[in-house]
Amino acid sequence: MSSLTDAELEISAVPASLSTPDPTIPPLASPPKTTFTLEEIHALLPHRYPFALLDRVIEYVPGERAVGIKNVSINEPHFQGHFPGRPIMPGVLIVEAMAQVGGIILTQMADIKNGLFVFAGIDKARFRRPVVPGDQLVMTVNLLSVKRKRFAKMQGIAEVAGQRVAEGEFMFSIVD
Repeated sequence: MSSLTDAELEISAVPASLSTPDPTIPPLASPPKTTFTLEEIHALLPHRYPFALLDRVIEYVPGERAVGIKNVSINEPHFQGHFPGRPIMPGVLIVEAMAQVGGIILTQMADIKNGLFVFAGIDKARFRRPVVPGDQLVMTVNLLSVKRKRFAKMQGIAEVAGQRVAEGEFMFSIVD
């Protein structure tokens, strides 16, 4: 078994000047946020019960895309009437949930002015299969374009257990 010599120990020791940060060097920028909790989502979006339809953002790429989760529960008020004995999540609420994922993308863009973004249009909306209580809706929304820092177009896909349940293209406009 070999041991280090005094010379080797001296070389491998970290000088005290390197072990403390230099106050003249600015700290490295923190990495961009890649996930959002329910509390963080509520701080960013104005939606509240019963229209807060986004439980978590599990992936976020700044200015490009976000993936959000909506856990579908039988306790949600729309299931009382849609439909008694066969609860199905209304398609408009699936679209709204995808739009809220898009809202996360918009609220995090530095070059977009603050304000309330609302729907300006929906194209190519398709509903492939029912979403029912107990499902976990996984929504991937991609930013397609931003115009004049006031309008945005996004494409969304909603899946349950890896199967596509809905999709569409959404236009947003800022309300001053």
